[in-house]
Amino acid sequence: MKIVIDIPRQELLLANGRHYAISTAKNGPGERNGSFCTPRGRHIVRARIGAGQPLGAVFVRRRPTGEIWSPELHAQYPGRDWMLTRILWLSGCEPGRNRMGDVDTMRRMIYIHGAPDSAEMGKPGSHGCIRMRNADVAELFELVPAYTEVEIRA
Repeated sequence: MKIVIDIPRQELLLANGRHYAISTAKNGPGERNGSFCTPRGRHIVRARIGAGQPLGAVFVRRRPTGEIWSPELHAQYPGRDWMLTRILWLSGCEPGRNRMGDVDTMRRMIYIHGAPDSAEMGKPGSHGCIRMRNADVAELFELVPAYTEVEIRA
């Protein structure tokens, strides 16, 4: 199984033909630390986080908080960058492009993760990660093991 993330189309494609609407970085593609851009190139799923958590489970620093996202919870924390349901933590495979130094995808904590129901898919809006609908990221999580190849195209 391989994942292809198509930034211009705002779509995640699986080798089995399945595809999902996504939202990548509002700042566009880029690899630099602090850029809030979505990194390009070859990656792998380094870690899978959240197995068994309910849809909408809230994560902070990759740990479930015990909260479930709701519009009311969202209103309590209006500026929060919500990471929900599951996290697929990406690691770059290309030294100097998306691995090591000031361009290291894993150190930048770039994930594929669930997003609030109110998050718009099909257009850029994240802080660098790849956002998905909660049901979609839960489905993807079950389909892809650790070390699955991920290609991010711009």
